Amino acid sequence: MTEALVKVRHLVQTFNAGKKDEVRALQDLSFEIYKGETLGLVGESGSGKTTTGRALIRLYRPTSGEIVFAGQDIAQLKNGTPQMLAFRRQTQMIFQDPYASLNPRMKVKDIIAEGLDIHHLVHSSQERDARVAALLAEVGLNRDHASRYPHEFSGGQRQRIGIARALAVQPQFIIADEPISALDVSIQAQVVNLLKDIQAKKGLTYLFIAHDLSMVKYISDRIAVMHNGRLVELASADEVYNHPLHPYTQSLLSAIPEPDPDRERQREPLVYDASMAESGERQLVEVFPEHYVLATAAEVATYREAH
Repeated sequence: MTEALVKVRHLVQTFNAGKKDEVRALQDLSFEIYKGETLGLVGESGSGKTTTGRALIRLYRPTSGEIVFAGQDIAQLKNGTPQMLAFRRQTQMIFQDPYASLNPRMKVKDIIAEGLDIHHLVHSSQERDARVAALLAEVGLNRDHASRYPHEFSGGQRQRIGIARALAVQPQFIIADEPISALDVSIQAQVVNLLKDIQAKKGLTYLFIAHDLSMVKYISDRIAVMHNGRLVELASADEVYNHPLHPYTQSLLSAIPEPDPDRERQREPLVYDASMAESGERQLVEVFPEHYVLATAAEVATYREAH
């Protein structure tokens, strides 16, 4: 994985700039997503994960910085332009809430085919129906479901409809914003396995946003850890789980419950001191090959000596 499909450079996202309620949601974010990989994005609520996803798909216009997709900076593109329309086709999003993300007044076939209609990808009602039936089959639903409404489906089925809608325009890049957090535990693995199968078949690139660390490890090639709008650690999934360097990452991992009752009783979660992150000049530094940590020069030296 050497070819970067998405390059984020010094991305800043500020809401209500200059006002009393100003919020600096993203601060100097820089990372790459390689073609064909799944980058997991984790962090506690309010860390900026969803804002990052929405900025990358241009639901938000970034305050500053670059978002380069397939060689083109889309950060400042205006809505309605041909370039933005082409970008919208190549990038799709699967939303967190399968109940709120589907229009309750539209039939499933119209929800899935909406992108086909906007981008003029079908030329007859027969072709439209055939594409919808094929997409439903691809996500494990029946073609008979096309004439039903969202309220007639379970949460897992609705999320499959959302996945079919995202796949309809044949995108390269999919942002999955906590796609399993609203689902029953028994259904979560089915949806994640479906996403992995589709990725293997179509060569898709994923940004998988979640707070379930065990599920992120299962689906991700690399993991980025966010805290207060900044990336604090970025490495392969195995490296992050087996050799976490940043204290915040260590704190997150220590909070994962143990299935063994005896080990769970002995588990002692680490408490992260957030004030530590505000002191000193910190940058995202490659401490070890492909392992980046937000740290001062002194901390980098400490990490290297310790390992």
